[in-house]
Amino acid sequence: MTAEAAAPDATMEAIARAVAQARSGDPAPARRTLLDLWTRLGATGDPLHRCSLAHHLADLHADPAEALAWDVRALDAADAVTGQRARQHDPGLRIAGFYPSLYLNLADDYRRLGSFEAAARHIEAARTHAPSLSDDPYGNLVRRAVEEVAEAIAHRDRTPRTSAPGTSA
Repeated sequence: MTAEAAAPDATMEAIARAVAQARSGDPAPARRTLLDLWTRLGATGDPLHRCSLAHHLADLHADPAEALAWDVRALDAADAVTGQRARQHDPGLRIAGFYPSLYLNLADDYRRLGSFEAAARHIEAARTHAPSLSDDPYGNLVRRAVEEVAEAIAHRDRTPRTSAPGTSA
């Protein structure tokens, strides 16, 4: 018996298109697209959609306070994603693998805002969840970023990371 491929998910495809548009240097329309999707999803929409959308939308805000609001939404939504829902989207997807990046982003937001105690708590949570990361380029990228942000927290450095995703637009 072979595993069935997941059915196409129009919302996840729309999120992916918007993220690609932002990465190609056109963040403003991508941000509008994601905000429109968020409005359609609503506060009780599919948690996987809300988590993915908020996580990516946070990256499109240069203002750390705005990014923080979206990163909190992403973490809240992740807490509502079931393992079954994650596997429905992709049989290999594990929600546990989201948490290191989600906590990293929160730590970085708090750091940039100068709230170093909150940043330290979230970077510790990222480290606690890091064993859930795969041993692949993405996992290695997140692990390096965790250490980079931890060092910046220790030095009370509020400077935006050059390695952070997103844009300054």
